[in-house]
Amino acid sequence: MCGQWKQITCALVLCLLSALATKAQDKTAKTPPKIIGYTITLADGYSFNVDEVNKQGDETWYRKGNIQRQVQGPIKSIKPILEQSKAEAAEAPKTVTATATKPETSNPIWIYLVDGAKFRVDQVQEQADGAWYSRHNVSIFLAKERISRIEYEAPSSPAARTKNADWTSGSPAIDQLIRTNANRVGIDPYLVFLVIEKESRFHTRAVSPKGAMGLMQLMPGTARRLGVRKPFDAAENIRAGTQYMRELMDLFEGKVDLVLASYNAGEGAVLKYGRNVPPYRETRDYVKTIGKRYGLTGRQPGAQTDVPEPQR
Repeated sequence: MCGQWKQITCALVLCLLSALATKAQDKTAKTPPKIIGYTITLADGYSFNVDEVNKQGDETWYRKGNIQRQVQGPIKSIKPILEQSKAEAAEAPKTVTATATKPETSNPIWIYLVDGAKFRVDQVQEQADGAWYSRHNVSIFLAKERISRIEYEAPSSPAARTKNADWTSGSPAIDQLIRTNANRVGIDPYLVFLVIEKESRFHTRAVSPKGAMGLMQLMPGTARRLGVRKPFDAAENIRAGTQYMRELMDLFEGKVDLVLASYNAGEGAVLKYGRNVPPYRETRDYVKTIGKRYGLTGRQPGAQTDVPEPQR
């Protein structure tokens, strides 16, 4: 009888130890990390982070914010970006303290254009025929005839401390109109800035040979449709131009290259060619020029001068 009780007791002890071990394993089991984005690396070594990646046949598309774009050029790798665990986040300050307080080694740099506009860049390399500059990990060449001067700021200057002020038309009033209207319709103000710089060089009374008017070069029919009475008034022109860009964003699902192509050649031309950039030299140059500066694709010194062809 005594032996039976010992066996029962041993069995109960083993069950209890097994339950405790299982509970301990559950507590120490790690939940798979959550994927919060992806890093796309192209064959030329250029890398950029995006929110989502998906395949459509032989094409690879990505989304970053509200913008969707086809990857141009051969892809070397696509790697997930994993969310930090609480433990890793807690340890992070211990491992980066030494570099967190490290002073910046480069001061803000401003490139002034001959039309009065200027924008801030991260680095610049001046050459006899122009200058290479990098902005947000994108390297771009700017011809000498476009540059008025290049200024290097001291870290303590007021402009160096100003947030969201890394570009300007040269007119505070126009800058404010760009930001206000772009934010109202949900478009990046920097993209609007680039479009105006390309369209009119910030001349409020600019008129094209085809009759486009004002800062954003509105065609008469577009101006009438959008309720513009004074096309040379900066406020009316930018309000209508940004509204038109918003319409194009919605029509082409945020694909910036198609929005730019439509702004130049008309949405009818883009639709005619199957929602692709039309084969017009002017339009393709327009998309490439603004696209490179906006960061739709990267280019390194010594590489070919053309960005990859617009999506086909």
